[in-house]
Amino acid sequence: MTGNAYYGPDRHGPYELFNIGTLALEDGGELRDCRLAVATHGKLNAAKDNAILVPTWYSGTSKIIEQVYVGAGRALDPAKYFIVVVNQIGGGLSTSPHNAAGAASGAHFPKVRIGDDVRAQHRLLTETFGIDRLALVVGGSMGAQQTYEWAVRYPEMVLRAAPIAGTAKNTEHDFLFTETLVEAITTDPGFDGGDYATPDAVAAGLKRHAKLWTVMGWSTEFFRAGRYKAFGFDSMQAFVDGFMTGYFAPMDPNDLLAMAWKWQRGDVSRHAGGDLAAALGRITAKTFVMPISHDMFFAPEDCFVEQRLIAGSEYRPIHSIDGHLALFGTDADALAQIDAHLQALLATPV
Repeated sequence: MTGNAYYGPDRHGPYELFNIGTLALEDGGELRDCRLAVATHGKLNAAKDNAILVPTWYSGTSKIIEQVYVGAGRALDPAKYFIVVVNQIGGGLSTSPHNAAGAASGAHFPKVRIGDDVRAQHRLLTETFGIDRLALVVGGSMGAQQTYEWAVRYPEMVLRAAPIAGTAKNTEHDFLFTETLVEAITTDPGFDGGDYATPDAVAAGLKRHAKLWTVMGWSTEFFRAGRYKAFGFDSMQAFVDGFMTGYFAPMDPNDLLAMAWKWQRGDVSRHAGGDLAAALGRITAKTFVMPISHDMFFAPEDCFVEQRLIAGSEYRPIHSIDGHLALFGTDADALAQIDAHLQALLATPV
């Protein structure tokens, strides 16, 4: 356990830690005393049928979900719904390499899959909250991967699903790109095989990682339009140094690597012997597939191919030149589009 002041309630709260016990992992091994960091908004009604689950994305925590997507009059309105935001394992707030004890700490953290997150969340919802139906599961990026896993693994529980900017099976292109993110960190001599003392020792690797995110997280149109100036930066370099590097620099490298490993291997076809069509054919939830028009991670065309395999689903693309990182809430029009689609989905009888 190395500790990291970046992760905690001062910056990312409020949230509550739930110990779900020992979690057996799909790739072998286990996480003892697996803790999930959970933020809730609103109240669970007597019928327990107003619950919405929101899983988190790579590097993101429940705080950004609250700030960008939850609020009065929004689709995720706590006056109407009991909104449960679960921070993914490895994300820094839930059990992660930097805060795990003993043999699971740091570079020795076991391999955790998207399916492990979803089984952990299922245990939390059913055993802690007594929820057996979800009005909606919605998530962006890695949250979308978890949304698909939920809809395929527990179809009887998920009434509606909204994967935003993510795929049910990670593509070879995206796998390769994520590998460059990994190598940006691991090739830093200060990484020391994962046995660094603090993230500062891996500062150069984290900056390379941030640069790669800058290249692919936004879009070519974003830079052509000088959109970074809307963030208060007068040059692309200042944007990289002040915004992107500033965002990633305090994060724990082993935590980022744990998330990257599972991101690369997100694949619901594992439930059907590698047959993606058969796996997506299990989905009974009313599903809106919501790619972002200029996303270079999870391209709209890849999302469209999957959407056509989900019975009764709808293709609801979001237009934004901010690309994948429009998920951060940088484009008010994109947020309005997402809200409108989610409100329509929630209004759809199931």
